[in-house]
Amino acid sequence: QVHLEESGGGLVQAGGSLRLSCAASERTSSNYAKAWFRQVPGNEREFVAAIIYSGTNTRYADSVKGRFTISRDNAKNTVDLQLNSLRPEDTAIYYCAQSTFYRRDHASPFATDYQYWGQGTRVTVSS
Repeated sequence: QVHLEESGGGLVQAGGSLRLSCAASERTSSNYAKAWFRQVPGNEREFVAAIIYSGTNTRYADSVKGRFTISRDNAKNTVDLQLNSLRPEDTAIYYCAQSTFYRRDHASPFATDYQYWGQGTRVTVSS
């Protein structure tokens, strides 16, 4: 069982920045793609960004492209999401997820491709 723990959420003004981090409990997590999703209560979970196990390929939702950056440090078992130029519509709970597939060379945007999920960290952007 893999435990994922997010951190770094908070309250920020529009135009500001935050850096989210996700720490995995197992060293083997370095062999799996990771992703960030977000959810506003009452809405479906929305894909934000994904990165394959090696870090050489990433994918972003159109709504965050150019503003958010996903990265990973396999030596530390962490994956980060840098959020820049934040907008009120970025307000949500952000979840880290780990792929079901070992060393799959694909940064999937589909929640069903991710087996393990963290508890989430809240990001609130004020206007």
